[in-house]
Amino acid sequence: MTGREFALLRKVNPLRPITLLSAASARIRGTRVPSRYRPCAGLSVPIVTVLDRAGRVIADDQRAVVRYAIQDGAGANIIFAAGTTGEWNRLDPQRMQTVSRIAVEECRRASRGGVPVEAWVGITAESSAETLENLDHAIAIGADAVVVAPLSITDADDPVEFVERAIGGAFERHGRSIPVFLYDNADIAAPGKAPHLHTRDVKRLSQLPYVFGIKVTASKVVLGNYTRAAAHFKRRGEFAIYPGNAYLIFELFRPARGVAGRARNYWNRYLTRNFLPHGVVAGAANVMPREWQRSWQVCVDHELALMERYGAIVEQFPEACEFSRGGKPARLTIACLKAALKELGVCTSDAVAPGTPALDAAERREFLRRFRTLRRNAAAMLEPEWSSATEAAVPPRPHAHADVGK
Repeated sequence: MTGREFALLRKVNPLRPITLLSAASARIRGTRVPSRYRPCAGLSVPIVTVLDRAGRVIADDQRAVVRYAIQDGAGANIIFAAGTTGEWNRLDPQRMQTVSRIAVEECRRASRGGVPVEAWVGITAESSAETLENLDHAIAIGADAVVVAPLSITDADDPVEFVERAIGGAFERHGRSIPVFLYDNADIAAPGKAPHLHTRDVKRLSQLPYVFGIKVTASKVVLGNYTRAAAHFKRRGEFAIYPGNAYLIFELFRPARGVAGRARNYWNRYLTRNFLPHGVVAGAANVMPREWQRSWQVCVDHELALMERYGAIVEQFPEACEFSRGGKPARLTIACLKAALKELGVCTSDAVAPGTPALDAAERREFLRRFRTLRRNAAAMLEPEWSSATEAAVPPRPHAHADVGK
């Protein structure tokens, strides 16, 4: 950046360090931004992508999966399309855009019917050009927000510069912006990139008027560092943290009971800088959307007895996805999610994209045995009204492929 670009100073609280913004950021502040947008709280379901054996998106089934996740208002608050659970890193932009469009259309239909659900779409691609192409598409289809993992874009050397200049420049061209949520996950960082965003980068990105939060798959310490960084420039609730390790909510919200409980609660609050998540991103909610919605509710309400009951059930799903391959543990989560949805009759195909580990025949049989046991346990232990209903999904019809080219 030039000296002139850095000449514009942000007005800040005198107790906070003065931060310099580029001229690009100043211009972006003049574009139309979402008025009074507040990050959506609650359950975010990173929706799977339903493919046939040729790798084509099955449009009817994709719609059914989204509707099943929404559960007529008893499931997802947010549908997150084209994320890691949606196999974004295995799909070309055309198929990513197809599943994004379907998610937006279904969420819009639900909202018109009195069930407000936000549609967030992943825009991350291997290259900067493809990522910006996905962003243009998200704006065109009216997505409620976009999610980007800067460290996964191979040719984006500086995550701050990419979000500020490249994404901000796109907003400037469109004359408006939509909310942006960052995505931080060491498992999908591009080769040679840091596993997590630096705290100083999150601090800088949180200043941008269109950045409203971050989805983090990391430890409590990392979550706490990001919260502290954003607190310099956003009031509580304006920059939201969504843990990608959904099972953390049972620990973070656990009420302090007894000496040991108070000690554990104090330590959690210390590690997380006294933050509590704004929502939770639960991949297993593809299969158990009502159960996860209720899990979120009882955690927020600190209902310990119900927290223990729901935690005991939902934590069985990742265990059901664990197998041994070559003497090493292998968690086949995406393949298991799709197998479960097919078992429930929500979709007609459990095919995974090339590169995603698939279940072999023996593993599929064993997983389905475990899944049926899990469902029996849930029926016995949980409130019956919070059992996910397959009736919420549109019945699968014969394969009708979106026009996705391949």
